[in-house]
Amino acid sequence: GYEDLPTAVNITWSSINFKTILQWQPKPSGYLYTVEIHGQTSDMKRKCILISETECDVTDVLRNVKETYTAHILSVKPAGMDNFEEPPFAVSEKFTPYTQTVIGKPEIKDYSQKGSKLNVVFKDPLTPYMFSNGSFLSIQDIFQHDLKYKLYYWKDQSSGKKDVTTKSHNFEVSVDSGKNYCFYVQGIIPSRRENRNGQESVVLCTSVGRNILDEYGTEVFIILAVIAVVVITLAIVLPVVLCKRKKAKKARAVREKELLNGV
Repeated sequence: GYEDLPTAVNITWSSINFKTILQWQPKPSGYLYTVEIHGQTSDMKRKCILISETECDVTDVLRNVKETYTAHILSVKPAGMDNFEEPPFAVSEKFTPYTQTVIGKPEIKDYSQKGSKLNVVFKDPLTPYMFSNGSFLSIQDIFQHDLKYKLYYWKDQSSGKKDVTTKSHNFEVSVDSGKNYCFYVQGIIPSRRENRNGQESVVLCTSVGRNILDEYGTEVFIILAVIAVVVITLAIVLPVVLCKRKKAKKARAVREKELLNGV
């Protein structure tokens, strides 16, 4: 019978850019798992049938991204799905991909700083879903006008951030000419209550007019200042020392001459 089989616990949905993995515990011993995905308006679909793992990629059965789903994780015996006895199962929390998937990192394609203008061009993350021609849909293709992007930028080695929002795929912002700036891009969905902010892109910095002090900071300035003080000190002290030594040598020569004349 099935009555003694443990059921899944700690069931979680993990979803980035609509790639969705269902995970749970414990590792089965003497039984297996089968996953059933139930939509509010769609037919039940089975995934990961008779598996010994504790995770299941359910991306392809969540294609209706605005549908709300629950997962039933069945605990079954190896011979399992053929008999008519209903196996025990655990039910997940509800999951709606459109409102809960995490927006992944945008890709910075190009950036430049010319004069007082910083230009940044970026690319949408792709999803696992495809158009009929085989190319992958981007998150922009799915979210449309609900998706915006923010550019956060700041003067290099400064903590004061500024930000600007766009619906396009490039930014142009005004900056101080000749100063280096760092920045990153982040997708946002303002209509969401949770998971509004996506993952941050890599942080990049411009290198306009970058010098050794920009690279290494005050440590180099201190070292250079110490070296300068030493050089100046030597320039003042060394002639004085040499002059004194010259005078002492001359005086010694005079005394030696006087002694010889006395003899």
